Amino acid sequence: MAARLNMTLAVKRLIRDAALRIPELAHVRASRILVVAGEARRSSRATIRPAFGSGRSPGRRGPAIQVKGREIYYVITLRPLWFRASTPEERVRTVLHELYHASTRFDGTLHRGRRHEALPQSAYARRIDRLASRYLEDAPPAIVAPFSHRGLVRARMWLERPSAHQGERNANRGTYTERHLFYGIVRMMGGRARPGRVH
Repeated sequence: MAARLNMTLAVKRLIRDAALRIPELAHVRASRILVVAGEARRSSRATIRPAFGSGRSPGRRGPAIQVKGREIYYVITLRPLWFRASTPEERVRTVLHELYHASTRFDGTLHRGRRHEALPQSAYARRIDRLASRYLEDAPPAIVAPFSHRGLVRARMWLERPSAHQGERNANRGTYTERHLFYGIVRMMGGRARPGRVH
């Protein structure tokens, strides 16, 4: 029996390839990004957040995150709509959309000029559409194929999600690692996407 597709690994491979092919994302380092599946957040398909306690992000409070001994600067959370109500192209576009928010210093902060507050949603969407179209023209089929999958996949999830807003006990926990993550099962569904925000 074939091993079930590891979707968070597929996203990491996409991130690594996009950083090589898209000049606007050349600063992105896949090894410093944690990808997890998470709970619904209104109509979002995904979100990117700076990792709490990142040493490269001064002033951030809360526990640090390390995976395979490497400090994590950003966490991308894939929401249910990403799995259940998106086309393959929209899934790729969503990931690129979130990466575009990261600071070009790639220091655990978000780019001030690439926040939705600084750039109207329509202008941001057009920019990401152009970026995604360029990428999909040249992307290797093996990188984008997993995003067409239908059925059950594996995805990393939090056993306990780090937060800077859960009081002193959480802030003093120390470092979150693979011990605080597990692989859960998610059903991917294709077809026409329902309306929903990317971020």
